[in-house]
Order: sequence, then structure tokens, then C-alpha cells
Amino acid sequence: MDGPVPGISPARLLFWARAGLEPKRRRHAGEHGMMEIPSVDRPAGRPARQRAARDPGRRSDFVAVYYYSAYVQINDRFRSGPVEAAWRIALPVSRCRSLLRRSLSMKARSLLAILVLATFTACTTYHPKPLDLAPGLAGSVRDIRINRRMVPLPQLRAHRFDPDRPLDMTEVAMVAVVNNPQLRIARDDVGVARAQAFAAGLLPDPQFSLSRDYPTSGPATTSAFGIGLGYDVGALLLRSATKAAAASEARKIDLNLLWQEWQVVSKARLLYVRAVEQKSELGLLRRSRTLFAQRLDHVRQALRHGNATLEAESADLVALQNVDRQINDAQRRINRTRHDLNALLGLAPEAKVELAGIPALPALNRRAVIAELPELARRRPDLLALRAGYQAQEERVREAILAQFPAITVGIRRARDNTDVYSSGFGITISLPIFNRNRGGIAVARATRKRLYDEFRLRLDAAYSQIRRILDDQRLQRRQLQEVKGGIAALARVVSNARTAYVSGNLDEQSYVRLAAGLLDKRIEATGIEQQILEQRVALQTLIGGELPTKLPTAEVN
Repeated sequence: MDGPVPGISPARLLFWARAGLEPKRRRHAGEHGMMEIPSVDRPAGRPARQRAARDPGRRSDFVAVYYYSAYVQINDRFRSGPVEAAWRIALPVSRCRSLLRRSLSMKARSLLAILVLATFTACTTYHPKPLDLAPGLAGSVRDIRINRRMVPLPQLRAHRFDPDRPLDMTEVAMVAVVNNPQLRIARDDVGVARAQAFAAGLLPDPQFSLSRDYPTSGPATTSAFGIGLGYDVGALLLRSATKAAAASEARKIDLNLLWQEWQVVSKARLLYVRAVEQKSELGLLRRSRTLFAQRLDHVRQALRHGNATLEAESADLVALQNVDRQINDAQRRINRTRHDLNALLGLAPEAKVELAGIPALPALNRRAVIAELPELARRRPDLLALRAGYQAQEERVREAILAQFPAITVGIRRARDNTDVYSSGFGITISLPIFNRNRGGIAVARATRKRLYDEFRLRLDAAYSQIRRILDDQRLQRRQLQEVKGGIAALARVVSNARTAYVSGNLDEQSYVRLAAGLLDKRIEATGIEQQILEQRVALQTLIGGELPTKLPTAEVN
């Protein structure tokens, strides 16, 4: 069926039905089967309208056509889902005629039709979303588009992103924020929280009731019916507190998302530092292995000519195997760091990410960091999220206290009994707060508020302690790094003199190799301390809630 009724619009059918025009029956074949429906060819005369007034069934025929026309329109618009099923169950035309012949007035029928149509046409329809069974990881950094509006920190947002060159630490953090799979789920949670806040702000729907009683014995003269419309007034009393709690909860989810983004940025920077420093350490280990391998070859040649002992060969072989073990450990760490970084960036495991070096960082301004500690609760997203959650619980306590007042439901009613007597009235339902009074809900809400209060204090105190510990560690490690670098400078001068002596034949090869290997070990030690300093600097930047106060290096050397 292309339209509701061929040649007849629903508005015209309703107009003819109200005017009492003469109907003429005909059969129509549609996709819903053969149905006998009325049609109108010409206006009826006065006798026809008088017959329609005497016979309510004739006028109800037009209302049935109007219902069926609306049913076909809606069914054509929503061919699947709950709307079609609801219409087929609630308004079959064969049942609609017999019901309308025996019940309401014409105005009530029209009002009921409009109410049903408005209800179903406003419904949201179902649209399936099938799962994608193929992996969605990007194969390269060039496949990722950076949406700067998704980058939380201003210094990251203003940074220039160029995937055609090796990525620096800031660019790696930008890719992680935009393309991290866990952050996608966190952003979906934000959408759920906002939908819940929207739902909490909606007004409750009124309740419509319709009843029909058929007499089976006694002196009854007609059937009885009742129509009622009610509204839960008590829900309006709780609406403001519920809406405020949902808004605070949505803000909490937003701040938790911001904190997770900060955590991802921190982890991306941490993995960047590890990847670069581990690569530098591997290069030093390979240089050390080259020295021991050359020394072992020379010892073996001398052993074949009888110019060396077996003990010398054994010592050099053990030293070479020790370096090989360190190289194997370093390669495993590099492989693990690379896979962790790819997973954090949302890249395929086989993707290659070229990283730039680490620039020299200015010395940390310890006094400025300590001066910013009192503002920690006003700038860190996780602490702000806990404050929003505490505010939401405050509203829930208020809601629980309001819920102890009596619940009130008011309504109006129109009815007819089986003696054909009509009546109108109203009803009020009030719960009596005698036994429950929502005391359990109030106790639970207050206990939850106390727990959130203690959790906020614990998180704030832990942040203070962690920041002070990192500051003390930074001071200690900076001093150790200076000592190691001083030892490297002194040992480098010794190795340079030893090489000159070795080339001149004034120093044996074994002594020179040991000095050169000692210099490489000292540089590996310095690399490890630098990595710890950088990792703690990244952690401190996250704990402080923003960029770190720095100063130009004076006594300290970066």
C-alpha cells in the first residue's frame, strides 16, 4: 500500500467523520490483508446525518479508518521495531470498531487518537550497530590525524606535529592522547554520564488509565468505564537534587577523563625516555663488546704462537660473555618498551616509530614547586574529580533527606457505572512516613559521603608526600650524576693517554682494554641515572598538575 487509504487523506477522513457524512463500504487489498474500509464519494443529505446520529457505529467507522490510516503511515515510516508491533497489538481495526461503538464520545475518541499518534510518532527507533571483527590499529604514525581539540594540555596543543621526521617527546604524547584505545572507552564513559545527567533532568511522565467493565448479572443497564490521569508530584520535589547530583557526577567523569589523558601523556613521555635511553645504553654495550671481542681475537692469535696463556684467554672470554648477556637483556627491554609504546599509541605491533633524542632539561626550581603545593587541590584533575564526586554525594544526601517526606500522587477521573450514571472527580495518594521514613537511605548516603571525604584527604596527602619524595630524590640523583660525570671526564683523560701509550707500544693491550671498558661502564651508569632523573621529572610533572617551574642551569650541568 503506497498511502494510508487511496485518494483519502487522514485529515479529510476525520473531518468527514465529525461532519457525519454518508459512508460507502468497499474492500481494499493491501500488504496487511483484505480489510473492509469505508470511503466517501459525496456529502450525505440531512437524512443520512440523522441516521449517523442515531447509529454511532457509522461514525465510529470513520474513526476506525482514521486509526487504520495513521497505522499504515507509521508502519510505512517504521517498518521494523516496537512501533509496528504496538500498533498491531493495540489498534487492530476489527477490535477498534467494536470498542468505539460501545464506549466513548466522539471528542474523546479523537483525543485518544491524537494521544496515541503523538506517543508513537515521538518514539526513538532501533538501529542495529554490528561489530567490526577486523583489528582497527593504525599501521603507521602517518595514518593518524591529530585533532588538537582532543589534546588536554595547552603546551601540547600548540606544538607542531610533523610525522615525516622522527617524533620528539611532545609529538609522542600528542599521538597517545588522540589515538589511545583506552581513552576511547573513557570518552564513551563521558557520553554515558552526560546521558544520565540528561535523563535526571527530565520531568516524570503523567499516568493515563482506562478501564471497562461489562455486567454479567444483576439489574445493570449498561457497561461501566473509567478514565483517569495522574501525576507523581513527589518526584518533582526530588528533581532539583537528582539533577544537581547527576550534573556533579558528569563533571566528575569529565575530570576523570582529563586525569586519564594526563596519565597517558605521562606514560607516553616515560616510554619515550626509556626507549631513547635504552637505545643509548645498547650502543655503549656494543662498543664495549667490540673491545672485548678484539682483545679475545688477539689473545687467541698469541696463544696459537705460544705468546699468551690459557688464563688470559679465559678471562677475556668471560668478560665478552658478560657483555653479551647485558646486550641480550637490553634488547629484551627495548623490544618490550617498543611494544608498550605501540600499544599506547594505538599502533600495530609491527609499526616502526622513529624517535628523536632527548633535549637538555633546565634545572628544576625546587622552591617554586614547593610554593605551588597549596594550590594542588585546585589544579590536579583527579583531585578536582574527587571534589565533584563529593559534591554529587552531598546532593544525594539532600535527596535522601527530601525522600523522607510523604510521596504525593494527584489525578483526575471520569467514570460511568453500570446504571448509566456519569461522575467526575479527583484523587490524592499520600504515603504515610511512619515506619520507614527513608532512614536507611539517609544512613547509606551519609556513610558514603564520609568515605568520599576520607578518600579525598588520603589522595591529597599522598600527592604531597610523593612530590616531596621526588624532590629529595632529584637533589640526590643530580649530585650523583655530577659525581659520575666528573669520574667520566677523569677516566676519559686516562683512556686517551693510555691509547697513546698503547699505540706507541708502552702499554699492553689488556690494560688498555680494561681502562676503555671501565669508561664505557661509567657512561652506562650515567645513562641509567639520567633515565631515572627524567622518569621522575615526568612523574613530578603529572603529580604537580602542569608544567614544572624551571630555572636556567647555574652550578648544575644538564
